[in-house]
Amino acid sequence: MAETMRAIAISEPGGPEVLIDIETERPQPGPGEILIKVDAAGVNGPDLIQRTGGYPPPKGASPLPGLEVSGTVVATGSGSQAWALGDKVCALTPGGGYAEYCSTHESHALPVPGGLSMIEAAGLPETFFTVWHNVFERGGLKSGETFLVHGGSSGIGTTAIQLATAFGATVFATAGSREKCEACEKLGAKRAINYREEDFVEVVKAETGKRGADLILDMVGGPYIAKNYSAAAMDGRIAQIAFLKGSKVEVDYMRLMVKRLTHTGSTLRPQSVADKARMARALSEKVWPLLEKGSVAPLIHATFPLAEAAAAHRMMEEGNHIGKIVLSVGS
Repeated sequence: MAETMRAIAISEPGGPEVLIDIETERPQPGPGEILIKVDAAGVNGPDLIQRTGGYPPPKGASPLPGLEVSGTVVATGSGSQAWALGDKVCALTPGGGYAEYCSTHESHALPVPGGLSMIEAAGLPETFFTVWHNVFERGGLKSGETFLVHGGSSGIGTTAIQLATAFGATVFATAGSREKCEACEKLGAKRAINYREEDFVEVVKAETGKRGADLILDMVGGPYIAKNYSAAAMDGRIAQIAFLKGSKVEVDYMRLMVKRLTHTGSTLRPQSVADKARMARALSEKVWPLLEKGSVAPLIHATFPLAEAAAAHRMMEEGNHIGKIVLSVGS
């Protein structure tokens, strides 16, 4: 292997134009880590926030953007035993995915499911880890419950719809166009709600006999926080994963008390190696068989060459995509 590699770096906080193509030193796998020759890397919302200076990498992580990759194991660090050289994996990374090589802890990698391309596999880790942790671990979604996901046409949303449906929940989703709503319903949502034309609180209440949603997955925040409290059922849960419309709002918490609601939230990247390893084991046991059978699959909207990462970020910011945007890295 060459000692250097091509990568995309953030030259300074700013818009997509600050993403630059560089040559830099190839990473070395540390204890318990694997080095992956990257075939493809997923593009995610946290990458855009990092680019603008709002989401710095954790201590010791690569400053390069990129939180998920697919590729081939080409080296292992001391004590690493989970993977052999040549294994095809997709992996959650603490950073550094927009590059020809990326290192991550061995326990955060999973095998590429049979039947999926490396492009598709690159769209799995960040979204599937996030959905599993927030919907099923923190949110406690159970079969027979009603689930509302905002941003249903996003990478997170399309994953959440499919997994919630697969595990027996009744799913509602919000999206911003007729095309996006149709896509959500094709993936399993009982009803997709165009938030530009309808009030999701009224629709969910009408569809559930005024009961509301047992669990709400929200990435919008802002005015949606109070509306989520209205849309939630008694003893309902709200899992917060982002604040696209702002994190500082005035909310009447009386409804939270009266309805005995639980409002929780999390970020994935700063969590411990052990916590992310636990999520990976659960995904391997509960979700990877669904991927192998083809009953659940990542929805890929567009693929860009690594050198066109800025164009990929512009597409994500425009918000017209349905599913995942992926960078093709391998030759």
